[in-house]
Amino acid sequence: MRNALLLPFLNWARKLRYPTLFKLTAGLFVASVLLPPGLDPIPFLDELLFGLGTILLANWKRRKDDPPPLDGSATQP
Repeated sequence: MRNALLLPFLNWARKLRYPTLFKLTAGLFVASVLLPPGLDPIPFLDELLFGLGTILLANWKRRKDDPPPLDGSATQP
């Protein structure tokens, strides 16, 4: 049942780009840390956080300024 409730939100979050997805995940994490354990204004907050963290790590891309891999085909200056 939890999956059916979280699936629409996680499908929406999957379409977000990196900066927005990171801000959303960080905001939910801060809310989770600062709220007392018995107070849950957002249902399934921990499950949302795990899902967003998984999506965030899956979307993590290599930076453009990284050197290209050494495969022997590039010429050296």
